[in-house]
Amino acid sequence: MEWDCLYQMQKDLDKYIENNQSLGGREVFEEKCLALMVEVGELANETRCFKFWSKKPRNNHYRILEEYVDGIHFILSLGLEKGYQYSSREVKNPDRSETAQFNKVFQACTSFHQHPAQEEYEQLFASYLQLGSVLGFKEEEVQQAYIKKNEVNYVRQEEGY
Repeated sequence: MEWDCLYQMQKDLDKYIENNQSLGGREVFEEKCLALMVEVGELANETRCFKFWSKKPRNNHYRILEEYVDGIHFILSLGLEKGYQYSSREVKNPDRSETAQFNKVFQACTSFHQHPAQEEYEQLFASYLQLGSVLGFKEEEVQQAYIKKNEVNYVRQEEGY
């Protein structure tokens, strides 16, 4: 996937939020890391992959994709905050369950939070893209869903979300 366009869109949105929320250049790395982990948890909740005790079915594909791109927003934003950019490369579908891949993403989030270096960022991004692959998302639909959610995020800012 071509990430440059999405990084630019995220940069513009981050700047808009910074101005709209009167952050004045305040670093919000801690908040973004926590927000990403919350979004990953919300995504897991939509898939219900870990809920062995429940017979309720997972949410529909679109709803899960919408939650997935929320995580993309925060991963891009974290990269921008630290001056890192993911270099596109082929992501192989891992041979693990959804639950195992979610756990890998959480581990990568924690690792990046503790050691915010380029290598940890790349691992975080790659593990999240692998999660998307495990969930059955195609690059084009992720990109389109990101663009759509980006527009929603501007509207939310205007409405005082």
